[in-house]
Amino acid sequence: MTPIPDTTQKQATAQGSVIYYRDGKTVLARQGIDRKTIDLAKVPKHVRDAVIAAENRSFYEDGGVSAKGTGRAVWSTLTGQQLQGGSTITQQLVRNYYSGLSQERSVTRKFKEILIAMKVDQSKSKDWVLEQYLNTIYFGRGANGIQSAARAYFGKDVEKLTVSEGAYLASVIQQPSRFADPKGSDLVAAQGRWQSVINAMGQTGALTPQQVAAEEFPKLKAPKKPFQLKGQAQYMLEQVTSELNRRGYTDEDINSGGLKIVTTFDKKLMQAAERAVSDVMPDATPKKVRTGLAAVDPTTGEVVAFYGGKPSQSKYYDNAFSAKVMAGSTFKPYTLATALDNGFDLSTRVDGNSPLRVASAPQAIPNDGDRSYGQIDLVSATQNSVNTAFVDLGQKVGLDKVAKTAEAVGIPAAQLEKQKDTASFPLGVSSVSAVQNASGFSTFANKGVHMEAHVVKSVTDAQGAKETVKPVSTQVVSEQAAADTAYAMQQVVEYGTGTAARLYDRPVAGKTGTTDESKSVWFNGFTPQLAVAVDMFRDDNATVTIPGYGTQFGGQLPAQVWRAFMTEAMAGKPVEEFPEPSSQYGWSDGYSEPDQNVPDQEYTPSPNPDEWNQPDPATSEPSFTDPPITETPDGGGQPDQQPEETAPPATQVPDQPTLQDDTGSQGDGTGRRQQQVNQ
Repeated sequence: MTPIPDTTQKQATAQGSVIYYRDGKTVLARQGIDRKTIDLAKVPKHVRDAVIAAENRSFYEDGGVSAKGTGRAVWSTLTGQQLQGGSTITQQLVRNYYSGLSQERSVTRKFKEILIAMKVDQSKSKDWVLEQYLNTIYFGRGANGIQSAARAYFGKDVEKLTVSEGAYLASVIQQPSRFADPKGSDLVAAQGRWQSVINAMGQTGALTPQQVAAEEFPKLKAPKKPFQLKGQAQYMLEQVTSELNRRGYTDEDINSGGLKIVTTFDKKLMQAAERAVSDVMPDATPKKVRTGLAAVDPTTGEVVAFYGGKPSQSKYYDNAFSAKVMAGSTFKPYTLATALDNGFDLSTRVDGNSPLRVASAPQAIPNDGDRSYGQIDLVSATQNSVNTAFVDLGQKVGLDKVAKTAEAVGIPAAQLEKQKDTASFPLGVSSVSAVQNASGFSTFANKGVHMEAHVVKSVTDAQGAKETVKPVSTQVVSEQAAADTAYAMQQVVEYGTGTAARLYDRPVAGKTGTTDESKSVWFNGFTPQLAVAVDMFRDDNATVTIPGYGTQFGGQLPAQVWRAFMTEAMAGKPVEEFPEPSSQYGWSDGYSEPDQNVPDQEYTPSPNPDEWNQPDPATSEPSFTDPPITETPDGGGQPDQQPEETAPPATQVPDQPTLQDDTGSQGDGTGRRQQQVNQ
């Protein structure tokens, strides 16, 4: 009347998952229990013989229990002595494999174990029992199951174990902790136990007397230190886990499902990203200054590399995925692309005069230094980052269409909602992450098609079934609109504020971004093969200033970090040209080479709550209150003299960057990657 339990203990069958870099071979991290379940056929006969000789010589003849051993165990319990073992392989399996059998030392539990073992022996084959046993038991060194034990002790798969090595693994079953890395008296004891197993194999006929005499104690591999995540690996693991959860995999699946997870991360490019930041950023950089970098493959949407900051610095969030700060002028290309996809062209003239009066804003919107450019085309407006020109363009094309484009290139609607109806929306008053901005710009490199940004390439389960991630593909703007947008951004790098990002061997399209007071500074750029965003900001939302380098702008250190990374990332890659711009635009239209001495408009002006619908302070958007500083044309020199600020003052908002999770939901201050940093 004692049934065989219909469920197994989770720990008995759980297999840890292995997470790999994009090559599918280099291990990034291991999660959960170290176990790899294998078929009995893959375990050499001499290894099976060693386990049977050590644990249960009558395994293939008994009925699942040992009468003598059980009698000893029961008598010891009844007389108050220490409970003895005496368990067969089947009994050990029953105890450790099935649910409902506790590890308590009692006669009741022992009799229940015996009855279930007898029933298992009657209903299951001996080979089934041995296979489950070898995959279930703990061998020490953190290894569960014979395959993991073979890797842990000898650095090889179980199929390649020698007789001597197999005998040692059989030896450690009895005392796995003591024999895991034996030294001194423990080593003597381990050698004695190993010899007894070899002798037992001779007694059972598994080895001849000559073979017994010839066997030598095996050389053990030095134990590996516990797997530790270093540097950016913790950030990678967090993003992989988060994406797997969104795709329907639970934490239990990841920790005990035996998954093989291949990520999009390129190990060499991850190292290049970290080098670019560490080599370019001065040693005197304040600890509160953070730098984020993200690189996205335009054709696949794969995040191939990122830099999330120093682990000691980024306790609660990383700089590439989780931290979101105002985009500044890096948002302008989304407005440009929207216009080019809605009947405008590069020759379209917009109002570059300052100040600009907009019907929805009672007060006029100024340019930096109140400089006027007159009626200028969209290339000049982009190259010189003219604020009023983009506000005018946004009004002409429709802010709802601009918001739709921004959302289509991967910026969650929740991050745009509070600003999308304001006149200053085209100037980048919404906050984005480095990954989102790199993903957005990748659209222009991929002929107007946005590929969903993702960090997981494929997942293979314990049974070998493989699921390959298929990112969502969206045609955001036409191929020609994307080509024209890229052309305008090439002029930024050639003649405008982004010259510090030039690559010596290939064309680059990009856009600098500097918000008022330099509270966040950006450089976003791309080649046809790779889109990369670099941003800098502070924990306390103050001005980004580096001792000896002054107040920063997008065309300075961010552009230099971008160039350092791309120089390494593009090394050896074929040079690909950008597509030609529309025939409506060109030098034949009377457009002269841009004036390289014209100061840029590289800042996002202070929004006024009454005019431009200042974001709710609860969103923790950066504040814009002090006068901006004009950046030099090449973005790499010292700032010009500070001009007068004519933009209306802003109400004060919390002085912290916006920290949200990668789905765009506002952090509640409690989540692992949503928590805000203390000032």
